[in-house]
Amino acid sequence: MENFKLFLNSLTPVSDGEFENYSQYFKDRSLPKNNYFAVQGKICQEVAFIKKGTLRTYYLNEKSEEVTSCFCTENNLTTSYKSFVSQQPSELSIQAIEDTELLVIDYRDLQNLYQKSSVWQNIGRIIAERQYMVMEQYANVLCNETAKEKYLRLLKEEPSILNKASVNDIASYLGVTRRTLSRIRKEITQ
Repeated sequence: MENFKLFLNSLTPVSDGEFENYSQYFKDRSLPKNNYFAVQGKICQEVAFIKKGTLRTYYLNEKSEEVTSCFCTENNLTTSYKSFVSQQPSELSIQAIEDTELLVIDYRDLQNLYQKSSVWQNIGRIIAERQYMVMEQYANVLCNETAKEKYLRLLKEEPSILNKASVNDIASYLGVTRRTLSRIRKEITQ
């Protein structure tokens, strides 16, 4: 719970008492490699703080091919935000790419926290704002960076992903084929 508390305090000050009063709403969960946290077509009922491990978020394109849109790493939150907030079926799936330890809260409990605590209302607002910025940055990267630039960004910002994710997942995240990814890797190592 200590890393979760540090995460929350990076958003807004949370007193020890505030944290203790509401920590009972969060439950530990283990998610073995290849298991799902969220499934396309089903309502995502939970938000998770990733204590250990890595997940990938993907969707199926018009050819029913998996397209990785995000890698979710330790000490960050994940959920299918649109599904969670609207309580409508998810357009995304979120899958563990290694054994993962989570701290989860369900939709009803989070709504209760918002009703009981202005601190948690503030946390929710800040998280929503940050998620919007992340999505805007991702859209900007997709539109304005070459595949090689995207790969170099991944290498700089999340180098562990290159050892954890499959070649197919990395290629789909970058929007390239496996062959193009191999060429990019070769160019960078020369």
